[in-house]
Amino acid sequence: MVSVHAQTRLSSHQLPGHLIRVLRRHADERPRQAACVHLVDGEAEQAKLSYSQLDRRARAVAARLQDMGFAGQRVLLVYPPGLDFITAFFGCLYAGCVAVPTYPPHRHRMLERFRTVAADAGARIALSNAAGAAQFEAMMAGGKGGRAATSQLAWLVTDEVPDALAERWQEPAIGADTLAMLQYTSGSTSQPKGVMLSHANLVANVHAIHQAFGVQHEDSSVFWLPMYHDMGLVGGVLVPLFAGATNISISPATFLQSPITWLAAISKYRATISGGPNFAYDLCIRKVTDEQRATLDLSSWALAFVGAEPIEPGTLERFAAAFAPCGFRPGAFYPCYGLAEATLMVSGPRRGSGATVGTFRDTALTENRVEPVSSDAPDARRLVACGSPVGGLRVMIVDPHSCAEAAPGHVGEIWVAGASVGQGYWQKPGQTRRSLDARLSDTGEGPFLRTGDLGFMGEGQLYVTGRLDDLIIVRGLGQGNVTMLAEPRGSYSLPAVNDFQIRIDKDLNFTANQRLRLSMDIFNIFNSDTTLTLRNNSSQVTATTPWAQTLSIVRPRTVQFGVRYQF
Repeated sequence: MVSVHAQTRLSSHQLPGHLIRVLRRHADERPRQAACVHLVDGEAEQAKLSYSQLDRRARAVAARLQDMGFAGQRVLLVYPPGLDFITAFFGCLYAGCVAVPTYPPHRHRMLERFRTVAADAGARIALSNAAGAAQFEAMMAGGKGGRAATSQLAWLVTDEVPDALAERWQEPAIGADTLAMLQYTSGSTSQPKGVMLSHANLVANVHAIHQAFGVQHEDSSVFWLPMYHDMGLVGGVLVPLFAGATNISISPATFLQSPITWLAAISKYRATISGGPNFAYDLCIRKVTDEQRATLDLSSWALAFVGAEPIEPGTLERFAAAFAPCGFRPGAFYPCYGLAEATLMVSGPRRGSGATVGTFRDTALTENRVEPVSSDAPDARRLVACGSPVGGLRVMIVDPHSCAEAAPGHVGEIWVAGASVGQGYWQKPGQTRRSLDARLSDTGEGPFLRTGDLGFMGEGQLYVTGRLDDLIIVRGLGQGNVTMLAEPRGSYSLPAVNDFQIRIDKDLNFTANQRLRLSMDIFNIFNSDTTLTLRNNSSQVTATTPWAQTLSIVRPRTVQFGVRYQF
């Protein structure tokens, strides 16, 4: 299926060739307008950059990288939350480097992933600010083997680069297929995979989201999503800057510790666009008090996107009811679907149409059949539609075994083709062929991206039903398409936790009267030896991790493991 949004697209020859031109144009046309603002503790403005200042800082960082001979090389971005990440990312683009965003490994247990990404990317330099570099150095000093593993990395502290260097910047020669960044996924094994995104991939998807969201330069957005993650970077940073809008950011930890900060920032700055995963809305429902709600004015919030994990109709309904007195409108909801291999977004509805909820027979879905039923029917399962393809992308529902297009009314694997689909996995030609060079067996059409997600098209909208390789091991038995009644107790060691599967090797005690749901948040990238502690009481189930961030704190619902992020 092709996009219903296509009528708003510019043709490829009308699109800017790369984001450097976009930012430079904004610096000329609206030099004093605020490009980005970062709030400390979600309230006071810690840092602020106009479009001219952002352009100048990016040119200064780029000139230093060019002077050091790193043009064309992979460059790690290792930053705590703040605007220095944004200047460094554009500095990499301006220098003709390949940006490799990653999170700062502020816990020793996160070092293994950091080392793996650095080694896989073949990076010889890492960028951070003074605070981030000092934190990393202190951790290395107290670690075991970490210093040796990263001793070949040069470090550039970008907030110490003088603005005057901007005058020495030379614009690089960039073609459509020139590599812009490696976007690392959490991976189906312990080894992350770097999705190769060209400048054309970035422009195509950023423009598609810009058109689908209807962003204008008069808009403002508020984001707490981590900037090293695809949703936070592409959706939270690049789309507002592409439109010439103002982006306000707060740190993920600030939001998790005090969800009111997100909504208060939307209210204060009269933001029109914001969003996050399902769990973020659920967290606000439960943690924002009546007194805090009385201070909010959410009437400006015109587009509230939701994705990155299964979207629960009940969560959207409860949020709309809870914040209706604050001026929030249900039509603002924008459920969407996507993945890193497609840069970010694949599908979404028309702006202002709200969430479409369909009801289907659950047992039929498990047999890959689509059978609509009434909402009060036995065995009914409600699903939120994720809209139609954006930006000229083509979405096919394919039988994952025969690789032929699935018959109408059947669930199949979601395949995607179009300008937003990445070039492949960095230095992994075999996985690239399997996942990003798929062909339909009946027609030979391709190449397609095999998402590994299952779904179907209904009345022109995409419904996502699960993962092709969902798996949970309970008492040594595999359970597929995992919606389960369960009552986990105690602590469990999870040998492999990621966006594809969870294996639990210890017993689960099942009951027939308790439902709970574990919802992975997007900014904890899980590695081996993760410990998940579950505590149960009469009112809720709380899941905690050794990190400061919360994995999930949810009311009892449904246990679901191994679900691919939906945005």
